Amino acid sequence: MTDFAELSIAEAGGLLRARKISPVEYTQALLDRIVRHDGALNAFLRLMPDEALAAAKTAEAQIMAGDWRGPMHGVPYALKDIIDAAGVPTTCHSKIFADAKAASADAHVTGLLRRAGAILLGKTSTHEFAIGGPSFDLPWPPARNPWNREHFPGGSSSGSGAALAAGFVPAALGSDTGGSVRNPASFCGLAGMKPTYGRVSRRGVFPLSYSLDHVGPMTRTVADNAILLNVLAGHDAADPGSADRAAPDFSAALERGVSGLRIGVIRHFFDGDLHADAEMKCGIENALDVLRGLGAKVRDIALTPLGDYAAANRIILLSEAFAIHETWFRERPQDYGSSTRRRIGGGAFIRAADYVNATRVKARLACEFADTMRDIDVAITASSMDLPARLDDPEALEHGYGRQARPPFNLIGAPALAVPTGFSSSGLPLSMQIVAKNFDEAMIYRVAHAYEQAAGWTARRPKLA
Repeated sequence: MTDFAELSIAEAGGLLRARKISPVEYTQALLDRIVRHDGALNAFLRLMPDEALAAAKTAEAQIMAGDWRGPMHGVPYALKDIIDAAGVPTTCHSKIFADAKAASADAHVTGLLRRAGAILLGKTSTHEFAIGGPSFDLPWPPARNPWNREHFPGGSSSGSGAALAAGFVPAALGSDTGGSVRNPASFCGLAGMKPTYGRVSRRGVFPLSYSLDHVGPMTRTVADNAILLNVLAGHDAADPGSADRAAPDFSAALERGVSGLRIGVIRHFFDGDLHADAEMKCGIENALDVLRGLGAKVRDIALTPLGDYAAANRIILLSEAFAIHETWFRERPQDYGSSTRRRIGGGAFIRAADYVNATRVKARLACEFADTMRDIDVAITASSMDLPARLDDPEALEHGYGRQARPPFNLIGAPALAVPTGFSSSGLPLSMQIVAKNFDEAMIYRVAHAYEQAAGWTARRPKLA
């Protein structure tokens, strides 16, 4: 019998197209799994069984009629609940929107997935407005890590990460403004891509910071991530940040290997500017050894210190976030969770001069990165510096927010993928980031897939109670 929870997108797509499994039985199996196990994980804010099964029946009829729409046709997925789906409320995991009306239209990415025949199972939990969390003073509880439910699954796309690791869905979408796709990917043992700024439309996604927001695919394997990005990527004239640039087939070069490729290691981010946990650092070093063994040329490279990137990213993010929330902050401050109120409220005290100077730093650092990457195919660095903290340890959770190397790539807009590099002695996932030149996600996938196939970490799954 098919274990639907174990299927990758690539595997499921082949079985669905060959009519060896049906979208209806696939969807029902995952819905049943969610009902059995999500009470312990809180990955979903809203499960949509009736809508999902109706969509699955439509997909089944299309496939039977020979109208196959690609590898996502009949494949279930989940949406972070800041992304609109027509007929479904978007709550942003907040009391502010707890009674929101159903969205009148799909977000651009939701519409693309709908047209590709994908099956939306529901909306996943997030930090409040993609910034305040994990919090226990919101209308819904925070998501938990399937590898150890007492630990943080990463954020802010927490529920999407937990749902993937738990085998509830093979695909999910998150958003990433300072690392919110890559953090749960890192902590849940997944592949999470922040594409190049402008590669994927953000229309219909509730904003946190207009100049830093990205929407990205989250999956259990690199090949699946490329499949999902193939659906999502492309120009959207209704999003002013969307890049009018053709998207390649991100799966085309997956099997080309890394022999002769040039890999730069931004070591000072995790062994100088900050010092990563010993096990996290060991995972990265072991991954570099694997890539060397596959024929890659590996050397250290240097950028501006991590703290400069992080400071500029923070100034821009908080300034823009406060501008978005200012009216609610004045009229309904008590309806925000305390963590959200504290973080976004800081944007009220940032001077216009600081914001302008941060944008100048952003431009300078983007140029520096582009110059450094001229003779490098990809760069590798840490994602998180530490292992996932316990959810009942607020000091450790807060401390961990500043100990990461993800914001630089939001600031400069370059593509970055988090991938697992093993497991700690306590059984929690380890990770690293692979980054590349703007619009070269295909190169990242090529390197990541070669490493993933050699290392084999994605074959390991958490055991649910």
